[in-house]
Amino acid sequence: MNFVWGRKGSWSKPPPGSSKRTKPRNGKLCPVLGFVCCMVFMYMAFGAVKFRTQEPRSSFVKRNGTHFMVDGRVFYVNGWNSYWLMDQAAEASSRSRVTEILQTGARMGLTVCRTWAFNDGADHALQVALGIFDERVFEALDWVIVEAQKHGIRLLLSLVNNLQSYGGKTQYVKWAREEGFGSSSTNDSFFFDPSIRSYFKIYLKTILTRKNHLTGTEYRDDPTIFAWELMNEPQYSSSSSGFKEMQEWIEEMAEYVKRIDKKHLLTVGLEGFYGPASPPEKTKVNPGKSYGELGSDFLRNSKTPDIDFASAHIYPDNWLMDANLTEKTDYVSKWVTSHIEDGEKELHKPVLFTEFGLSDKNNNFDHSHRVTFYKSIYDTIYESALRNGAGAGAFIWHLLVGGMEKYTDDFGIIPGETPSIDRLIKEQSCRLIALQHGKDLPERSSTVC
Repeated sequence: MNFVWGRKGSWSKPPPGSSKRTKPRNGKLCPVLGFVCCMVFMYMAFGAVKFRTQEPRSSFVKRNGTHFMVDGRVFYVNGWNSYWLMDQAAEASSRSRVTEILQTGARMGLTVCRTWAFNDGADHALQVALGIFDERVFEALDWVIVEAQKHGIRLLLSLVNNLQSYGGKTQYVKWAREEGFGSSSTNDSFFFDPSIRSYFKIYLKTILTRKNHLTGTEYRDDPTIFAWELMNEPQYSSSSSGFKEMQEWIEEMAEYVKRIDKKHLLTVGLEGFYGPASPPEKTKVNPGKSYGELGSDFLRNSKTPDIDFASAHIYPDNWLMDANLTEKTDYVSKWVTSHIEDGEKELHKPVLFTEFGLSDKNNNFDHSHRVTFYKSIYDTIYESALRNGAGAGAFIWHLLVGGMEKYTDDFGIIPGETPSIDRLIKEQSCRLIALQHGKDLPERSSTVC
């Protein structure tokens, strides 16, 4: 942009015998013009960089009993997983994929995206060593949060992985042993080793108090973040003491998060299996006996005072290998209903099904199978919402854009390739929006429903 600066006034020739110069003819105007132009320049050079990324701020999601609330209204979640947002935002050449999936989610009426806020020691690592972070990748996560807000999407941010993908607890244990203070070689020492716990707290504090370089807002003060998830699918399998040690870890980390961040909701990240502390009628809901021996216990873990809502996953292909579609759908109906009942009768908290999917590697797979299966889950969530139950929403695993074969698995979906799935997702969005807002539908819904 070209700037037009005020011209200096010409000096008058001093009268004979006088050593004084007269003031410029526009003497009063010049300083004013100079000041104004200087301020304009400073704003354009510095202020615009900051303010152009700021959108109207949303409100924090809160909890009231078994419901999520936003601005006094019940908030239902139709969500999805795209775990790869930060990873793709780390390179300018792939950031368009993040924008595309957020735009797509918004067009489908989806409200929350679950994604990783961790990458420990892998490609595009956020944490490159214990307590050491890559600022470039942190700035990528900053950008993801701003981009999500632009499209009206909230983020459920997971903080560490139980699995080895993107580092996870395995990487923490490896780092500890390399530094000479790891007390055990088992990956489960992530939960009980005091030094590893301390380093994980360093990570938590770094994330929660991170100041977004684009907005100047600390993550703990940003309502674009829907909630934090302590861990993706925590499991502990190396000893019989695992249930006790995992519960202690959950309590300690949840209390620590809440001490730093009192504004955001928090969940554990459970798969939903019932452990030995659960009554027998509940452990029978597990897909098999071994699933109750993985260190987690849906009821006990979710009752932790600093945990705001419960989570569970839905993967009948992995749990019931020999079942047909009808048997899987019937089982999942029982699984979902059981956990919603827990939210209402035992936990008095909302329940989110933060991952669900149907494999395209099943024998005789057809996309209509996914429609049938997904619809059964959506219907159960909607029926719970109709009666003010604890079923607060569900997240498809997982959505991608074209050209991301490296990131897909047998559950991945590219919106636009299967219109029947797209329609189903939008229908669920629209009926939850209508239930939430009644006649006062938000402007955004008119472009979706």
